[in-house]
Amino acid sequence: MQELVNLSKFLADFHIESGPPELILAAKLRILDTVGPAIGAGKDSMLRSIADQYYQMESGVDGRAGVWGQKKKTSMRTAAFLNGMFGHILEMDDVHAGSKAHVGSVVVPAAWAAAEYLGSTSMELLEAIVCGFETLGRIGSAIGAAGHRTRGWHVTGTVGTFGAAASVAKLLKLDAEHTLYALGIAGTQASGLWAFLKDGATNKVLHIGRAVTNGIEAAFLSKAGMSGSRYILDAEDGGLFPATSDSYDLSLVDRDLGKTYEILDIDTKPYPSCRSTHPGIDAAFALINRVDLDPNAIESIEVGIYLVGYKQTGASPISKNPQRQLDARFSMPYCVACVLLDREFGLEQMEPEHIVQEKYQKLLQRIHVYPDEKLSAKYPKHWGCAIKVRTFDGKVYEESVSDPSGSAANPMTPERIRAKSFDLARRTIGVEAAEAMAESIMHLEKQNRLPEF
Repeated sequence: MQELVNLSKFLADFHIESGPPELILAAKLRILDTVGPAIGAGKDSMLRSIADQYYQMESGVDGRAGVWGQKKKTSMRTAAFLNGMFGHILEMDDVHAGSKAHVGSVVVPAAWAAAEYLGSTSMELLEAIVCGFETLGRIGSAIGAAGHRTRGWHVTGTVGTFGAAASVAKLLKLDAEHTLYALGIAGTQASGLWAFLKDGATNKVLHIGRAVTNGIEAAFLSKAGMSGSRYILDAEDGGLFPATSDSYDLSLVDRDLGKTYEILDIDTKPYPSCRSTHPGIDAAFALINRVDLDPNAIESIEVGIYLVGYKQTGASPISKNPQRQLDARFSMPYCVACVLLDREFGLEQMEPEHIVQEKYQKLLQRIHVYPDEKLSAKYPKHWGCAIKVRTFDGKVYEESVSDPSGSAANPMTPERIRAKSFDLARRTIGVEAAEAMAESIMHLEKQNRLPEF
């Protein structure tokens, strides 16, 4: 209980100017790495249909918050809900390795919409985003990524609501007690399960949307007078940690507060697939860069990965027989097959007509994914992978990756993050508007009002 109290006091007292100077740049990059993918997903047919449904339900509502790239203003909650789902659906949003959570697609939409609604300044927004990342990263790490996931929970949904609540509580200028209440209210709404992997259901993005809106409402409910339990994490009867994990460590919630910042330890995703496929993609790229390998000569491929990665990208029916975009994004065999056959991996590899082609389907059947005990022991500190390729003439080639590209150990530069965001956004809004979006975010602290996209 005291750990959450300490975190709440830290959030209420935090001023971005008192932290290390790199916090401002980090917050801007996290915004950029959320808004770019969200705008880039603007033509997704399912989400556009969902957006139209919500616009109709809110007909007549005085819109005060924007849906990125859609030229539409609606209510704060609906804008945040939609931006969160648009930001996640391409599977190119950031990841906090210690918690296994997609932080940006939850915290940034919540903070941005609330800041628009409240008329907050750009610096207040940046400060709130740091608070949201701090909260989600710490509680997500403390819950135990492996134990929580093994029980079937999706941490971005369950713990994401805390991050959204923290960012909005900061914008509302709640004191420590009411920030604590907001986190308690957020935690009692924790939700999100991995059952979609069984049949390829498309509701995974709803986990993000609900984390965003539940967190926003938690902060406003606290402001209005509702209290939330300070024991929400650790109560023996109904505490989130004992209820959903076998490997939690409550001390991580407030360890080194003000000395380390979670927003400075975020992975940027270079590929449009589940983060757990990325070490396999990197290992496959390293192999073909070293060996002139003919895919037709391959007899078998073994891919060793940590247990959580195996459950998400190698064990499910959809990973072994991908037919749709969501299937492909969670299929290590398909992703590795694409690298070996195409010698590239991007949004083109996620097109439905690409996925079902015979050459990819044939090769992925020769790829076996298995849980590696040594790699599992190093997870989540290291998201590693080992590949072994056998050819029909008896040759064996091996490659391993300890940390995937875009990780804190192997980071993308700010220039590459900007280029990624621009490239995704331009697909929907064009070159000129995408350039203006990137420029306005990278100079956000110099603006009094939030830009509109």
